[in-house]
Amino acid sequence: MLVLSVLILMPAGDGFAKQADVCLVRVSSDINPGVADFMKKAVEFASENKYSCIVIELDTPGGLSESMREIVMAILASKVPVVVYVAPGGARAASAGVIITMAADIAAMSPGTNIGAAHPVGLGGKDVGGTMSDKVTNDMAAYAKSIAGKRNKNADWAENAVRKSVSITETEALKENVIDLVAKDLDDLLKNINGRTIQDKGVLDLDDYKITEFRETLRTKILKTISNPNIAYILMMIGLAGLYFELAHPGAVFPGVVGGISLILAFFSFQTLPVNYAGVLLIILAVIFFILEMKITSYGLLSVAGVVSFLLGSLMLFDGSVPGVKVSLGVLLPTFIFISAFFVSVSALVFKSQISKSRSGAEGLIGETGIVKNDIMPEGKVFVHGELWKAVSKNPIRAGTKVRVVKVEGLVVEVEQI
Repeated sequence: MLVLSVLILMPAGDGFAKQADVCLVRVSSDINPGVADFMKKAVEFASENKYSCIVIELDTPGGLSESMREIVMAILASKVPVVVYVAPGGARAASAGVIITMAADIAAMSPGTNIGAAHPVGLGGKDVGGTMSDKVTNDMAAYAKSIAGKRNKNADWAENAVRKSVSITETEALKENVIDLVAKDLDDLLKNINGRTIQDKGVLDLDDYKITEFRETLRTKILKTISNPNIAYILMMIGLAGLYFELAHPGAVFPGVVGGISLILAFFSFQTLPVNYAGVLLIILAVIFFILEMKITSYGLLSVAGVVSFLLGSLMLFDGSVPGVKVSLGVLLPTFIFISAFFVSVSALVFKSQISKSRSGAEGLIGETGIVKNDIMPEGKVFVHGELWKAVSKNPIRAGTKVRVVKVEGLVVEVEQI
């Protein structure tokens, strides 16, 4: 009886198979702030829930260096083993993807994939150019060598991938000690890494595993879409134009709604981008100048100040020290011209209405011409502005004579003969 009691109270031992949890993350896009945020959350989720390992299935043409660095830091700080698997067949780990792959505890590739071409470029694939190009290239080469050295990978190849944009297949990558293994699919990958010793993280036990996929939330999907600096800039412009139109024409509703939503999305995007808030303030100041143009007769000076402030703000909107994160001139110039023309046109219409002669009420009658219907001696009747008015004059005027209104007092007009 005592033996039975002891057996019941004993914890499960080696006779019971413990199922390993594997967290799977699929990334198939360029590396941007939205993707960085998603991957960091995935690594944190796997660490907090003590998964056996996290597998990042990667297919990327590259992306922003700052976003790549955030991902690498998250991988290096992970409490659980991180496996980067370039897959499926036909996928690639280019540019920023090279360093992300080499930063993993285990780097793997699927047959028919390639890795390399990590030379830093600006947004849209354009060369950074000039002295800045040398600085960025040297910095990225040193960073790649550092990561490769930490993971005991081929540091010379990593440097050449940055400086010479070399790219190799999965077979060559394995031969050059750029990756740890080639696996035909996810099951083959987990089978091959089972039992491997990971430095400071123990031995991978994947005899019996369960895969849990970490999926993107709606927030992540939106952030991935709008985290491009060009899209964030356009959203901000639409937002400001919509609110400006709503203030100029209260009650229109639709422009205000669209403007408000666009501004919220723009600022949501700005939280992940290196925004220079001096640029944001200059753009807001430009809108204030355009609004004041409608209230104050400045003869166009406020509009000129608004256009200059708007241009400077657009150029300064993103931190220029971060390579690749800026608004493309192909987007900035057409947007600047269109938005400036819109603001200036509305301001011009308002200014024109301010200086134009009133068309209604007592002020609208002054200067109008009419015909005397009854002799004015000194009172009579005149037909003016489509209406019959009681009229007075300093001099007698005969019926049928053309007259001009010079003054209006209540329901009586004072006229003079033309």
